[in-house]
Amino acid sequence: MPRPTARPALAALAAVLGVLPAAPSAARAAPACSAPPAPARPVADQPWPQQRYAPDRLAPLATGSGTVVAVIDSGVDRRHPQLAGRVLHGTDFLDPGGDGTRDCAGHGTGVASIIAGAPRPGVAFQGLAPDARILPVRVSEQQVLEGRESGRTVDAADFARAIRWAVDHDADVLNLSVVLYADRPAVREAIAYAARRDVVVVAAAGNLHDSGDPRPYPAAYDGVLGVGAIGADGSRAPFSQTGPYVDLVAPGSDVLMAAPEQGHQRAEGTSYATPFVAATAALVRQYRPGLTADEVARRIVDSSDPAPGHGGYGSGVLNPYRAVTEAPGRVAGGPRRAAALAVDRVEPAATAQQARREKARQRALLVAAATGAAATVAVLLAVVLPKGHRRRWRPA
Repeated sequence: MPRPTARPALAALAAVLGVLPAAPSAARAAPACSAPPAPARPVADQPWPQQRYAPDRLAPLATGSGTVVAVIDSGVDRRHPQLAGRVLHGTDFLDPGGDGTRDCAGHGTGVASIIAGAPRPGVAFQGLAPDARILPVRVSEQQVLEGRESGRTVDAADFARAIRWAVDHDADVLNLSVVLYADRPAVREAIAYAARRDVVVVAAAGNLHDSGDPRPYPAAYDGVLGVGAIGADGSRAPFSQTGPYVDLVAPGSDVLMAAPEQGHQRAEGTSYATPFVAATAALVRQYRPGLTADEVARRIVDSSDPAPGHGGYGSGVLNPYRAVTEAPGRVAGGPRRAAALAVDRVEPAATAQQARREKARQRALLVAAATGAAATVAVLLAVVLPKGHRRRWRPA
């Protein structure tokens, strides 16, 4: 598989592209996609991450029910059959007035499907947390095609506002398959805001290992789970960055995912390793609703499997089943803690938000207990299918 030769697609977020309103009062027609994704056919082979993580083994325990994962990305196309009914109304920071469900790049749709793609008869691929709900927040339509970046992105200030918007709209987990190669105070403060609101933040570690591993943000911020990529053989993907910001690794080479509208595609990048960890956070939040975001992150890190080599693996390789089921405490330290801002007081809105989440998780546990047997039978009836062609653009 060719190694990526271009910068991650969202690295240009640091450029100043103008300020867009966070909550537009009037909708306007969004421009047509400049380069819409090519149609993708279904695939015939079971993807290797599916074989590694066996969602059917997790289904009787947790499916992500009652949790909300914000995908701050290129939008999420809810028309795909495996995402139908799983995508909430979000927002669009790139074209004001949209609800985040328009995806000109295909990146956010793919990321969302790795998290919450529903099982379908005759289709082997599904998301790791198929009953989680996706909150789409559109910030880019940039792609890398044949080594060239094209398409628009928001600036760092709007990216920070997108993070805060997702937190304020009841996200339990943030999936940030994006990379900034500059420390922006607004983004740093938005990440700290998410930590104060008890939100698990997961971010891509970046694809520029051959360019000296420049420090990636938000992955490098305290309190963020930074995710690197491995291939099917378990070794670190050659492009995956190494450094103290890598907390663990997950599948990121030859990853299968949903394509906009229908079908599937394959791609590589730490972008696609990140949603495996975000989905695991959703599973843990459902199965163990009493844990704080910091405890969820610590549990994911502590339960990782030993890596096959040295350097760039963080604590090891993601193991969702162990994260859900095992007692914590294998690894001392856990993920990097978020630093408090100068003013770090209890906010009434945050308290109310946490109470709502707790009620939702308790309901989800009751539903899971009642339907566990049925889910097990359904899983045993699942069969294998699809294989799709891959695209070569390289976001984070």
